[in-house]
Order: sequence, then structure tokens, then C-alpha cells
Amino acid sequence: MKSLGDVCYAAVLLPLTSDLKIDEPAFRSYLQYFLKDERFVARGGLCINPEAGEIFYLTREEKRRVLEVAMEEINGKVPVIAGTWALTTAEVVDTARDVKALGADGIFVTPPGGAQDITSCWDADNYPEVWSDQIKAQDRAVDLPIITHPVSGSAAPFSPGLPVAATLAICKEIPNIVGWKMTYGYDGYRIVAKGLRSLPKRVSVMSALASRFHEYRATDMFDGTLSGFWNFGMESMLDHLDAWDRRDIDAACTVWNGGLVQLHEYIADMGRLHVRYKVATWLRGLIPNPFMRPPMPNPRQIEIDTIYDLLVKAGLSVIDKKDAVLGKHSQY
Repeated sequence: MKSLGDVCYAAVLLPLTSDLKIDEPAFRSYLQYFLKDERFVARGGLCINPEAGEIFYLTREEKRRVLEVAMEEINGKVPVIAGTWALTTAEVVDTARDVKALGADGIFVTPPGGAQDITSCWDADNYPEVWSDQIKAQDRAVDLPIITHPVSGSAAPFSPGLPVAATLAICKEIPNIVGWKMTYGYDGYRIVAKGLRSLPKRVSVMSALASRFHEYRATDMFDGTLSGFWNFGMESMLDHLDAWDRRDIDAACTVWNGGLVQLHEYIADMGRLHVRYKVATWLRGLIPNPFMRPPMPNPRQIEIDTIYDLLVKAGLSVIDKKDAVLGKHSQY
């Protein structure tokens, strides 16, 4: 039986003004980009306050307001999950309560931030409770379906996701987990996907890096998605997945090799991923600028020029070339 994990979620970006405040009118307009597309509404959902939405740099009050605005615009048209990350577990739980109070369908949970003990040096296989305790605290508070965003300092082949033993232990311990975002390289993805398939309950395999969607559809390791690539590539991504649904492999390959994979592979530099998400979305004309709150770095003009050309080659609409210049924007 399908669940909240068997959905294609866009990890929604958050437009900011030139003074780095939340741009509510631009955000409302941007949400309509998804909500007015009948194909996306049929298969998709929206993840509000994800990593791509710069949740790490929002206050609790801002996270609540962003979700409040989103719920007003979405108005039940698609499933909604919302991020709960905060520096302390107490605030994470309070944020989860805000998510439930505002009527979202589920929570999107990310491992804790802070000391090296729970970030870069965390041994997740031996100490899964570093994250599972925080998930359980949220679960007790809200009792909602849970989709995970597993990131850790684990070694290959699981980097940058969670190792398979820890993954399965957490899924077994917390019944409300319905989807596991697949933040892995290809080999780690295959191992974790097979592990999830072995569980006695369904935990959906939720593809993340869209630069590998073609392979994951071909190998039947694709239940849903949760990805920031939807922010700028929705039309071509839908064409590609629709072709797979029809089992029209020639059409899927034409879309994939006709510019989509080249665009995705450039965006998918893990050290520049979220910067490039926002640049690409701005170049599509879907948000008014690529501003991000520090310490997120500014894009470089070479990135802007490269992404612009790749969007054009993928057949996606873009702003006028003369407007795709850093110096035209006051933050820079």
C-alpha cells in the first residue's frame, strides 16, 4: 500500500529580499509554480523548510511563518511535509509541534547539528541513539508520519548518508518512519535500498540526487523522491518520469540525454549544491534573485554562466542573458 513516502516532493527554496528577509510575495508566487502544474500535482508534494530552504539559518518564528504561508497557498492540493531542524532537541520538538498545529501531513527530520560528537565524528552504527532519540522525542510530541534526511560523516560507500545498519535499526525502532531520503552515492544507495526492502514494514526508497534518477528507475529502486532539483527542472523531470511510467525507454533516454542529465550533474556538486539550486531557480525566472543568508557563499559568475547554458540546452525557459549578472543585484 502506498504511503506519504511514495510521493515526489520538491525540497522548496525560500526567496529572500535584498536585505535577506523572507520575501513572502515571491514565496507565494513560487509555490504556485508547482501548484498550477497538473502533472506535478498528480504525483508531487512539497517539503517546506528543508535544507534547500535554508532551515539552518531560520528562527523558530520564521520557520513557523514560512510554513503558515505555504499552507495558505497549498490549501490541500498536494501533501505537505515540513522540516523541524534546530540546534537543540527542545526547539526541534517545539518546531515539530508547530508543524502539527499548522496542519502539515508529516515531519521531515534531519540529524542533530553542533558538537563533533554528533556531526563529523558520529559513529552511527554503534550509537544510532544520537539521532534516534531526537526523532523519538518528536514522534512522542506529534505522532505524525516521518520522512528522514539522513546525513552523517560516514565512510564510503554510505557517505554522505547514514550507514545501512544504523538505517535499519532506526527504521525498526520508530514505526512512524515512512520514507528514507537516499542521500548516497550509487553503491551505498543500492545497499541501503535493498536493506529497506528487507524490512517487515514499508519504508519508501526516496531518491534524492536527480542526476541518477534514470538508473534508479531502471533498477526499480525508486518509490518517491525528495529533491531540490524539482525547484528548477520540474518540466523536464516530469517528462522523464512520465516516459518511464509508460515504459517508453526511448523517450526517457531522449529527455535524459538531451540536456537533463548534464544539467543535473553540474548542479550535483555536493559542496555547491544549494548555491546552484538557487542560481538555477533564479535563472529560470521563478524567484527574483539568488540571495542566501551567510555563511552560505555567493555564487561565482562562471557558475551562473554555466548553469544558464545548461538550462537552455535542457530546453528550459530562462531569463534574459543580460540580467544573469551578479553585479545587477545589490547583495553583491
